[in-house]
Amino acid sequence: MDVIDWWVIAIYLVLMLVGAWFIGRKQHSRDDYYLAGKSLPSWTLATSIVATQCSTNSLLGAPAFVGFVLGGGMLWLQYELAVPMAMLLLCIVFMPIRQAGIISIYEFLEQRLGLSCRLLASGCFLFFRGVATGVTIYGVASVISLVSGVSYTTAVILLMGITIAYDLMGGMKAVVISDVIQMVLLFGAVIIALFWLYEPLTTHYSALTHRTQTLVDDWGIQSGQHYGFWPMFFGGLFLYVAYYGCDQSQAQRLLSAKSPATTQTVLVLNGLIRFPLVLCYCFIGLGLAAYAIEHPNFVSQLPTTQAGSPNFNLVFPSFVSLEFAPGLAGLALVGLFAAAMSSIDSALNSLSASSVEDFIVRFRPLSEKRLFLLSKLTTLGWGVFAVLLSYQVERIAPTVLEAINKIGSLANGPLLGIFAIALFMPSLGSRAALLGFALALLSNIAIWLLLPTVSWLWWNLTGLACCLVFSLLIAKLMARPIRWQPMAFQLAPVKVALLILMTLLILAVNLWIQW
Repeated sequence: MDVIDWWVIAIYLVLMLVGAWFIGRKQHSRDDYYLAGKSLPSWTLATSIVATQCSTNSLLGAPAFVGFVLGGGMLWLQYELAVPMAMLLLCIVFMPIRQAGIISIYEFLEQRLGLSCRLLASGCFLFFRGVATGVTIYGVASVISLVSGVSYTTAVILLMGITIAYDLMGGMKAVVISDVIQMVLLFGAVIIALFWLYEPLTTHYSALTHRTQTLVDDWGIQSGQHYGFWPMFFGGLFLYVAYYGCDQSQAQRLLSAKSPATTQTVLVLNGLIRFPLVLCYCFIGLGLAAYAIEHPNFVSQLPTTQAGSPNFNLVFPSFVSLEFAPGLAGLALVGLFAAAMSSIDSALNSLSASSVEDFIVRFRPLSEKRLFLLSKLTTLGWGVFAVLLSYQVERIAPTVLEAINKIGSLANGPLLGIFAIALFMPSLGSRAALLGFALALLSNIAIWLLLPTVSWLWWNLTGLACCLVFSLLIAKLMARPIRWQPMAFQLAPVKVALLILMTLLILAVNLWIQW
């Protein structure tokens, strides 16, 4: 990297800190720190959600999968078909949670089912999100170290020092506003890369037709094909509903909206603006595959994995380090910083929110001033935990890096089942819900071990179905009343139409690319 690249990075990071300090001056309560005083417009919240979803893992993983991984290609886009439909479903079922007047979404479970369900769901979130954050830090810091030439520890200090500092000073408002800025920078770096790769992509596109298949008519039950259309659509639908609706890191933004109507607008905007960015990621993957055809030594120059094979996750940063001029390389690295920070900052804030609300406030009421201070200290604590964990990831990488998405899907469906019971059948009670959750989790583990040909995406649906069925059976055996709780909702027809049209547009793009 050139000196000018370091200046670009330094100016960006300093501006982030100054902005966080300015934003956080008037914060005095947990509502300010965790929910930004419910004062943020819908477009900023939607952009923040997309920035978190399409973060560094996507920027590194999507091009690698599309352009280089055996069995990969543009079929990644099938996954996006489920997003608008998941947002449409959440526009309806999330409203009672939004209207409950809470900071932690798991408090809603206590209101409907009892304390044990709240603690179980919150504990699952803290475990999975805490580990995932440590893994993210490890991956991003490794890439920053590779591209910039600094040591791993220096990369961690740069990344986490700034991220923790502005998260502490500015809270959720700083997180969301910085995510908007980071999305602009990230999208700018992606567009520059696409312009750069346009010529090799158009020249060698015919040689990449084996990677342009976007739709695979496979149910993912007996074939061992994990990325067929049907598991990606139906499994992805419930995965996204669980992630956006039951994961504090995403739901906290929905709770930060001014009103239920604004929350619905945030969900609709997320369903509309996510696909264009993912599409750009995929075309970068094709472009890099074409670039590798023009430069046969490119793949051999990539860093290797522990098994000695090329690490395709590093194709994009390696391309940047080779081709981008001084200044532009710094901008691209800022985009990488931005993508990482947008994922990590929200995770730390939401981990703090669940810890304070579910395990401290619930059992030991304190003054708002002390809780406000405790909120920041807890954010710092989770940041330190994630940093320390990142140093251990390499030792446990074969377990964590390869299985973390599958492990998440093991619990997503059962957790979604508990929320479904709380929303529609709270009369079943906490005991039936907890036993249903445990049996559903065991059922998913059994499918994983005994039916390896079944796509892991189906676990989101089987976990939900098993949790509901087992809970109903247990409630019946316990002679608990089974009463359906009706839900009143209002959703503007234009929002429904936009999400349906977006689904059709994504399908049309998939068909156009394939044919």
